Amino acid sequence: MAPRPRVDVNQQTAADMNAARSQTSISVQTVRNYLYGGQKVWDLRQRLEKILVQEPLFDKQHRDFLGRTDQYIRAAAIINRLTELRRIHGWSQEEYNTASSLLSEVVSITLHDVAFQPVFLGQGSPALMESYWDLVHEKGIQGCYLQTELGHGTNVARLETTSTYIPETQEFELNSPSLTSTKWWIGALGKSATHGAVQAKLILPNGKDMGPHLFFVQLRSLEDHKPLRGITVGDIGPKASGGMAAQDQGFARFDHVRIPRTNMFSKFAEVTIEGSYIQPPHAKLSYGGMMYIRATMIPSAGWTIAKAATVAIRYTTVRRQGELDAKGLERQVLTYPSTYYRLLPILSRAFVFIELGRYTIKALTQMQERLASRDTSLLPEMHALLCGLKVFVTTQGIIDIETARRSMGGHGYSAFAGLGRLYIEYLPSATFEGDNFVLDGQVVRAATKLCKAVLSSTSAVAELPLPSAYLRLLSTTSEAPPQVTASTWHDVRSVVLLLEWRAALMVKNFTQTPASGDVDANVNQRLARAITEAFVAAQVGEMINNLTNLPSEDARVVGCLYRLYLLTSAESALVDLLSVGLIRHTGAGDPTQDLRLAVKALCLEVLPNAIGLTDAFGFSDWSLDSALGVSDGRVYEALWKRVQMEPMNKYEVTPAYAPYIRPMLQRGQAAAQQKMKLKSRL
Repeated sequence: MAPRPRVDVNQQTAADMNAARSQTSISVQTVRNYLYGGQKVWDLRQRLEKILVQEPLFDKQHRDFLGRTDQYIRAAAIINRLTELRRIHGWSQEEYNTASSLLSEVVSITLHDVAFQPVFLGQGSPALMESYWDLVHEKGIQGCYLQTELGHGTNVARLETTSTYIPETQEFELNSPSLTSTKWWIGALGKSATHGAVQAKLILPNGKDMGPHLFFVQLRSLEDHKPLRGITVGDIGPKASGGMAAQDQGFARFDHVRIPRTNMFSKFAEVTIEGSYIQPPHAKLSYGGMMYIRATMIPSAGWTIAKAATVAIRYTTVRRQGELDAKGLERQVLTYPSTYYRLLPILSRAFVFIELGRYTIKALTQMQERLASRDTSLLPEMHALLCGLKVFVTTQGIIDIETARRSMGGHGYSAFAGLGRLYIEYLPSATFEGDNFVLDGQVVRAATKLCKAVLSSTSAVAELPLPSAYLRLLSTTSEAPPQVTASTWHDVRSVVLLLEWRAALMVKNFTQTPASGDVDANVNQRLARAITEAFVAAQVGEMINNLTNLPSEDARVVGCLYRLYLLTSAESALVDLLSVGLIRHTGAGDPTQDLRLAVKALCLEVLPNAIGLTDAFGFSDWSLDSALGVSDGRVYEALWKRVQMEPMNKYEVTPAYAPYIRPMLQRGQAAAQQKMKLKSRL
């Protein structure tokens, strides 16, 4: 047996990374610009990152060693410095937003930017904008969005906080009538925010409850930051697994707090001086702020998953373990089917969600433009779509980050890998801005309403909004479902159509279930996922068609990635596809095997470009903050360097030795000696 070659494993990591980059066939720059929407956007990010990395305060390598209070103080310092840099460099809103996203830090000002400020823009009356917008925009005040309560979250209609109009003084009186009406889980409320947009039940002078409305409320003094009279406010404490430690999620109670009538967000609904109520053009207009946040969660999920994919793919490219390859070296972990089968679909979802996010933001912008002219026609469908997409991308993102972490083996559990922090800070996204399991029901309700219209009238098909286009298949004039063969999985249109048929038939079957009929407990989750995946699949089909704008090789590789997304979506939908009869078991072998082999073939086609595709995300080592995801591949050096920063390693002998460890050892040694003496006497 030939002797194994002597290999410096540490040096081999750099060689493996260089080799992986050398076999990349795509233009990383071209694909990167495709993901970012152009060279101009990328140049902006690069220019801003060069400024940020020069700031010692923005160094990320020591934050894992900080306690919660120190993390909060550090975050406050970051906010202060970021706003200083904005003034120093004269950043536009786009530049400031980009700098904030580049920091990738959990900071309280984020809630001001994504929740509080959009409420002002979308629902503030001209008078309120005139009085406060400059303060909001310049961060002369810091805002938060107070909706969730101790007793109610997603069910906004049942919130208990009240805002009663008093015509004699032209004021609203906010009150927390019970313990469960306490505002809870409110980001930035605990210690930071000076003002808030408060969701409260509007009570008219005649006692009539008009349901939840938004009110602008000052919470703390602008002189000494103390809570104002009648307001009890504080932090709700540490979160699960120490996640989001720098964020001050808070509580607030109101004890008959008075605010001016003009502090109601009254762009659409209003209370007159006399106390009469002016109805909004649509009941869900007050959900505008939440819809904006949900829309931004789509691309955010894509970029978050992209970080997890980049770290895991880089590490498994340079990590060698197990079998020997043709050169006598241990095999690269990424080349094992069990690894690339897990990681490459994650990479595909990152690309899809980033591109899908662009569509979502554009669609929301169009809806908001119509709302400005009181056209609410797009609101119901946009609400249902964003509910479905929010559930889909966050559920998948949580799974993908953890899958990526586990693919790295034991080292993936180290904080220095970076994915533990990424996971625990992304985990709450399944709950905030609407619990995923609750939102599924809203998706299904909207779908069944449209389905009934299509089944009762062929003319309804022409009026279907784009996200519900799959329901066209239920028309008597539509094409038949595709016959599934081995070739189906190599045809994009057939796979898209199959996923659309799956949704259409599932919704139809549910809609036609008698009122007295029984349905399974998970029906909303199954239906909502099928509905959302049908829409996303159709969008991916369009993404593939639009790849003609890229050079041929770049288009081919990115196209493979999008096809991999479609096939793995079909694979995860196999139970549904079999249930509704779109795939049939004829008794001659496994009808799903062709699909699984097609997935494997696409993975092998994408694999040589895995590093190039992750490089296209453009993450710097500073941005990723991962010892296992370093660009040069020298993961063991990076991990060793991080370990030296551990505060416990400053002491050769731990301070715990003398008071605790030594007494225990001495007792044990004495007991052992006593036993030895007893044994020697026997």
